[in-house]
Amino acid sequence: MKTEELIKITEQIKPACRETMEMAKARQESLAKPPGSLGGLEDISVRIAGMTGKVINSVDRSCVAVFCADNGVCAEGVASAPQSVTMAQTVNFTRRLTGVGALAESFGSELLIVDMGIKDRIPESLYDDIPLRDTHKIVNRRIRPETGETDNIAEGPAMTVEEALRAMKTGIEMADAISAAGYEIMGIGEMGIGNTSTSAALLSSITGRPADETVGRGGGVNDAGFARKKEIVDKASRPWREAGGIKTAEEMTEALAQMGGFDICAMTGAYLGAAKNRMPVVIDGYISVVAALAAYVICPDAGDYMIASHKSFERGYVMAVEMLGLKPFMALDMRLGEGSGCPVAFKIIKGACDVMANMATFEEAAIDDGYLEEIRSEDRFRK
Repeated sequence: MKTEELIKITEQIKPACRETMEMAKARQESLAKPPGSLGGLEDISVRIAGMTGKVINSVDRSCVAVFCADNGVCAEGVASAPQSVTMAQTVNFTRRLTGVGALAESFGSELLIVDMGIKDRIPESLYDDIPLRDTHKIVNRRIRPETGETDNIAEGPAMTVEEALRAMKTGIEMADAISAAGYEIMGIGEMGIGNTSTSAALLSSITGRPADETVGRGGGVNDAGFARKKEIVDKASRPWREAGGIKTAEEMTEALAQMGGFDICAMTGAYLGAAKNRMPVVIDGYISVVAALAAYVICPDAGDYMIASHKSFERGYVMAVEMLGLKPFMALDMRLGEGSGCPVAFKIIKGACDVMANMATFEEAAIDDGYLEEIRSEDRFRK
């Protein structure tokens, strides 16, 4: 894929339908309850209506796309776990033995597992090249078939711009596959030791903020690794910070190539693909929200289709989600990644949509809502 092709794809992304959102708000006002009494659930249902163009929505079928890749920056001692964990957990996704796997099983969601560039080789028997034909297999989309991982961002660019674009195209492909398979909502997850380093470098580059504000301990790196992590992020992001941050799609693509990962590039593409398909897409934690922010920089209208699930414990998350203008609706101190917040969020979003669809209006409940006129006029619960 070339930059021009990416731009053409983003031109297919349309903003959420404001007219449908107004109709959804009107229906919420007609439901038999005090105005605004379901709080964030009402907001979610209105936003979903804008995404799909329908007031009444179903989100019964859900899928988390999990993009897996290794990062060359691990050679710098910035991670608490060995890179072999990336391969082991990717295999465990197929068995639903990981955090997101167990939660997906519990909440009735599916997983789409994608190998974007794992250093250790996955057994060939676990691959299936066709997305979602067998959700207990892994889709092979390795950008570097032989070596797997990206280059070390402490020494130079992580990848070429062509590789970054190819990874983004894969993310778009997976979103298209999820939509075509009839899923109504998707989430974005990842597996890649070292990817909090690449995420922090990108976040500092986008925002212009120093490493001290974007770098956390990830999986629990020791003090020496934490210090080295901040040094690397500071050096990698400095040119962009000195330029005042990343402002264009072309700059964002270049920055993804310089200091991203194959996983983050694919996740960025998946957010764009979800928006292209007018599909609600749930953000998980820190890596997921940085990829969402990258997609937003490339195409601001893509932000209309994003829903923030939980407030990640990782430093920098709040900065990224606020730039997106989103508010997470769960506070569980989660910091696992994988997309683990998505299956939980799907059920809350389903509840929001089911209230819109199934709750009685005042007329249907045979209730005279005249007593609410004063409350509505003063908007007492919104001030």
